[in-house]
Amino acid sequence: MDKDWAEKNKEMQMLLSKEATFRKAICKLIEFRESLFAQITQIVSTFPEEAFFQMPFADAEGYHSKTLAYSIWHIFRIEDIVAHEMIAENQQILFAMRFDQTIHSPIITTGNELTGEEIAEFSKKLDVKELYRYAHAVMDSTNQVLQQLSYADLKRRFGQEMIRKLQNTFCVSEKENAKWLIPYWCEKDIRGLIKMPFSRHWIMHIEAMRRIKNRLCKTARKGVDPVAFCGLSCNHCFLAAWCGSCRTIYSTCSFATVSPDGICPNVKCCREKGLDGCYECESLENCENGFYVPTNDGANAAKAQALYIRKYGKKAFLQVHDRLHQKYNFSKTQEILGQNAWEGLRILEEN
Repeated sequence: MDKDWAEKNKEMQMLLSKEATFRKAICKLIEFRESLFAQITQIVSTFPEEAFFQMPFADAEGYHSKTLAYSIWHIFRIEDIVAHEMIAENQQILFAMRFDQTIHSPIITTGNELTGEEIAEFSKKLDVKELYRYAHAVMDSTNQVLQQLSYADLKRRFGQEMIRKLQNTFCVSEKENAKWLIPYWCEKDIRGLIKMPFSRHWIMHIEAMRRIKNRLCKTARKGVDPVAFCGLSCNHCFLAAWCGSCRTIYSTCSFATVSPDGICPNVKCCREKGLDGCYECESLENCENGFYVPTNDGANAAKAQALYIRKYGKKAFLQVHDRLHQKYNFSKTQEILGQNAWEGLRILEEN
């Protein structure tokens, strides 16, 4: 488990155990959930449609053996059922907001019963944008449910009547690998449910999603030119685990993610001009397009690297980057190359 996430979860659980710190625990939990959800947001907003039904760890043991789409569905179907059918005793968000129609899911269950290729085929059918909207709506509604709880509510348990109610919703499959969920939930009190479906369950599956997307990016980058259009080195970028490079459809570069079409302005410009990269452009020195916009903190460092590539070539550029990373501890090149393109070029030449 991610060390930072584990610490935050441990802190929340400790605060939850005492009435004096209960309200603080709920606030911490909601804040933590929102930071975890940001991971899902980044994946949905930057990854191509095909990424959501890929299974790069199909034969592995663990949550990462699923797909990105399945993971989102599974997390929030369980939360929707537990938060609304059990704790709030009202209608699930899936039905209340008609997501059962707009997501195009062939099932309304948690998906526990699906295995192997069934998961991939299921994932292909989902409208990911609607699935994301559903996940967000469930999180928001659950957060409201959590805020309305009192410390005394934490001891509330669920009996046979709730088991029958959940069985009658048909939201949990009757197959052996799924039907255990209902008695598992119902044997817990609300404190126990907060500790699992609303927190730890998120951590386990979102951590698995990070492993999936990292593998997809790594696979996409195999054999691809590691020098970005703007002149940055994908091999040395702090976003390397998140990004498949701007030369693939798995680009999550900052300027790609904020562009309406998901394509960085530098990439678009180079393609229109038939250039391999900005380092081949005669307008490089005075360019303020995309990554080179003056308001970008790393604009001149990126331009310095493009100027270096123009003068010495890509191979020499990657080698100087290797030396810089051996010599200095930094994540962004502007930390070393500074805010002046020509000064940055001089530093590169001296290394």
